[in-house]
Amino acid sequence: MVGKIFDRSKKLLTSQQSSVLSAATIIMLMIVVSRILGLVRQRVLANFFTPDDLSLFFAAFRLPDLVFEVLVFGTFSSAFIPVFTRALKKGHREAWDIAGTVTNIGLIVFVILAAVIIIFANNFYGVLAPGFSLEHRSQIVGLTRILFAAQGFFVVSYVLTAVLESSRRFLIPAIAPLFYNIGIIAGTALFSPSMHLLGPTLGVVIGAGAHFLIQLPLAMKLGFRFKPKINITDEVKKIGKLALPRIIEVSFLQVAKSVELFLASLISTASYTYFTFGNSLQLLPVGLFGTSIAKAALPTLARQADSKIEFRRTLFAALYQVAFLVFPVATALVVLRIPIVRLVFGTDIFGWEATVQTGMVVSAFAFGVFFQAAASLLARGFYALHDTKTPVIISVTAIALNILGDFILIRKFGFPAWGLAAAFSFGAFFQTTLLFFFLNRKIGDGTNFKTIFPILKAVVASLGSGMVMYFLLKFFDRSVWIKRLSFLGKLEGTRGIAFEKFVLDTRYTANLLILTVFVSLVGALVYLGLSLIFKSKELHYFLRLIRKVVVGRKVEPIPAKETESVTPPPTDTAV
Repeated sequence: MVGKIFDRSKKLLTSQQSSVLSAATIIMLMIVVSRILGLVRQRVLANFFTPDDLSLFFAAFRLPDLVFEVLVFGTFSSAFIPVFTRALKKGHREAWDIAGTVTNIGLIVFVILAAVIIIFANNFYGVLAPGFSLEHRSQIVGLTRILFAAQGFFVVSYVLTAVLESSRRFLIPAIAPLFYNIGIIAGTALFSPSMHLLGPTLGVVIGAGAHFLIQLPLAMKLGFRFKPKINITDEVKKIGKLALPRIIEVSFLQVAKSVELFLASLISTASYTYFTFGNSLQLLPVGLFGTSIAKAALPTLARQADSKIEFRRTLFAALYQVAFLVFPVATALVVLRIPIVRLVFGTDIFGWEATVQTGMVVSAFAFGVFFQAAASLLARGFYALHDTKTPVIISVTAIALNILGDFILIRKFGFPAWGLAAAFSFGAFFQTTLLFFFLNRKIGDGTNFKTIFPILKAVVASLGSGMVMYFLLKFFDRSVWIKRLSFLGKLEGTRGIAFEKFVLDTRYTANLLILTVFVSLVGALVYLGLSLIFKSKELHYFLRLIRKVVVGRKVEPIPAKETESVTPPPTDTAV
């Protein structure tokens, strides 16, 4: 019996996913688990360190992340996987030689860049984080030098991720980020009491090592080998050529992230923590709905590239699904920002001021959640049409606008950390609008009211849901009645109501959780009801999908001649 369970578990972990739906389901589930575990990680950090301390920890990632994302995400997501997949069809030996060469080149470039940055880290952070004191900067530099060891693991680990996903093995690569988060959580819990910020830093290295080791056995079973040689073939040159536009785009994105650190350090030491925590919350709906739907749609869009009618139908159906799923969640983030932040991050040392500031960041990000999710899908529309130039140009333009907005809102108007999130959301809006316009023109028929009508339905339904949630949240919160906050304070007739009989004292976590869940469920029901009244097709699709999951119907496998694979989006990070 135990042997059978072991064999089945092994088969589940190592077997191919034979359908787009099965691959997308695994990706979606693992994104949810990874994002939730990421929030647990942040909660653990908030339990051990003040916002001021955490800003130093998060700032220490800036330079290692810069090198890693430009080097790895600029290459594998847009260039390595397509070339490696085609090479696998020609012959396994040639494909594995490509993987080995790319690994060696990546490690050599990484070591050179890491050595330069480690030596001059203090000078770099003097420019990137001028608001931090010399003592704080010294701490950041020390942590940064250790974090580069973790990024070394990732350089190799993401080669393994790429080769596994090219071979349609999605489960192990999807599980790997979980081990990364677990490593940080364990390092924080075990080492922080005695080693302070070195605790989570060592946890990062442990987690990165686990991310690598969990993928290595299956990759080696398929044929991956470490070889001390570099063979510059035409395929390797092609990877470099295809990666160049993406590397440029990612480089600009890293400049924007560095500007965020620069300006946050000038606001206050803790501001970078508020911004980072708020970003963690908004990434959950973006990853769950934007990334997973975009990944699932890409193979179909690639097959339909020669048929504009079918391509358009698939693209807009996916876009409407993104809107249907994302808008109510974004609305909930705006209305329930304070309860959510308190439940996720609220600890004895993460006080009310930190909660309010992080909540404002969450709200500002929430206004751009749909645009981020939609951009992920629309960019894939261009990739499916073999156009990588247009989305890169649009992305770089949006990033430049985002940076300009950062400086205007923070330096000119003096806004706190939420100004950074607001500029980011505006940049996402601008990017999505341009992607939609140019892609729509590329596939014909032009833009008309009918095209965006399903999205407007989702917006109106979300607004209705949001108003109901706002009323319920204020009506059943004891503090609102006592302090006469919000609309209740302006209604004279409410002064004689015996509110103690039906309100909840949200100073207690259990009551806050009950109220948040209740308000969220009512808001969801209102949203579904309004969608039903508006005759939303996406609602019926959503209900059919749930029925399929519950009933467990089988899905059609990908035919043997199909070559498309579900690959990670260029803008996604697994950590």
